[in-house]
Amino acid sequence: MKTEAVAVFDIGKTNKKITVYDPDLKLLEKQTRNFESRIVDGVELEPIDEVREWLLDGLARLAERFTFVSIAITTHGASVVTLDKDGSIACPVVSYTSPVEESLRERFYALAGDPVDLQRTTATVELQPLINPAKLLFFTKERWPEEFARVRQVLFLPQYFAYVLTGAVSADYTYVGCHTYLWDFARWDWSDVATALGIEAALPGTPRRSWEAAGSVTPAIAERCGIDEGIPVTVGIHDSNASLLPYLLKRTDQQFVLNSTGTWCVAMHPDREVSFGKDELGKSVFFNISAFGKPVKTTLVLGGLEFETYSTILEELHSTDELPEFNKTLYQRVIDQRRHFIVPGVLPGTGQFPRSRARIMDGEREYPLETIRSGEIVPPLLQDLPAAFATLNLSIAIQSKIALERVGLGPGMEIFTEGGFRHNLDYNILLASFFPENPVYLTGMEEATSFGAAITGLAVRDRSDPAAYADLFDIETFEVKPESFDGLAEYEAAFRALT
Repeated sequence: MKTEAVAVFDIGKTNKKITVYDPDLKLLEKQTRNFESRIVDGVELEPIDEVREWLLDGLARLAERFTFVSIAITTHGASVVTLDKDGSIACPVVSYTSPVEESLRERFYALAGDPVDLQRTTATVELQPLINPAKLLFFTKERWPEEFARVRQVLFLPQYFAYVLTGAVSADYTYVGCHTYLWDFARWDWSDVATALGIEAALPGTPRRSWEAAGSVTPAIAERCGIDEGIPVTVGIHDSNASLLPYLLKRTDQQFVLNSTGTWCVAMHPDREVSFGKDELGKSVFFNISAFGKPVKTTLVLGGLEFETYSTILEELHSTDELPEFNKTLYQRVIDQRRHFIVPGVLPGTGQFPRSRARIMDGEREYPLETIRSGEIVPPLLQDLPAAFATLNLSIAIQSKIALERVGLGPGMEIFTEGGFRHNLDYNILLASFFPENPVYLTGMEEATSFGAAITGLAVRDRSDPAAYADLFDIETFEVKPESFDGLAEYEAAFRALT
């Protein structure tokens, strides 16, 4: 007898997953595959067709063992799919990491308006190169004008896959409110940027709640995948907001900040209103819209990519994938000397220091990242594996500290770190040491994004509210104890002076 279950399409930038949960939110199955972008005529494109076919084939395989009661969808936050009058993809699906000429930025803001004014109205900050979907659409329109002229529908990534399954067009609040430039928070409607791009008529109607049904599985999909017709499919939810949802359900009477870590480290603080401090304008500070339609102050740090970039260099240089254990004495020495710094900027124009250049500083001498990557030179710091690893963790922890402060972390607020950096003890001890008055917890939640989406899958099945499922789970936490480092503030100040 088959087990009843919720299927979740969890579509990250590189890792794509199908996860399966039972009605008590227990993870039963996970299938994962990596998809790399491809370069066509100098433009980096998403392999959207391959991803779609893999998801449908995977759903068919899983249907041999499970009876699906709903399908939930969650995706990363910076892809758009355009459809023509026949419902076929009209323009290539551009990767948000595709390099673009600097003049594109000038042309976009000449059309859309001043970046600071747009940050106030659309709660969106500029993220390079094409992480803002409005800018990505602008690039697409310029690059393929004939194809773009045939566009009749603009769908965000979760809703594209909902469309594949149901044939229904939809939008959800969490995605339209995620650094798109396309949503006016004050008017609670599509922004003037959508009008300026000439796409307002092609956008879906009023965005809906993430746990509502985009529609039901079509007969063609049901036949192909061996599942029942009429299975409800969620409208979809932005991945960071999917990760946040369980905490919103369990921390209803407390303020907290979620530090969701991965390629992007996303700090999120549920807030009451959209507002920016003077120091926040022009920085990677923006607002999301939660699954419940409330503002979530958000910051980005490209921590995972920074860590992967330098740790890969270290692993190749030292022929090891074992990184050193935490050593307080070593960290104190690096802090005292204030000589070695790994300065952010692996992806220029992002994070809390958008004008920073990626490099290693050794006293007064600097080593640009591009010369290190090319093998042209090996900085002395990288030849000392423990010291280099400590310097790298200090860099990422400082960036996270600033990001947490900019989302409004207050005295005594809990900090929850989930995702890949849960397994980096050094980073977490440093973060706790920066905030000795704030409880810092690691969570035991595996597949947090899929889990949050699965909650929306139960809600769409029952036509209920996610709050109905708060009692089905607990968030296991492990407190991180801070260490006392002399001169930590001075090291941070020296770091910031380099950015």
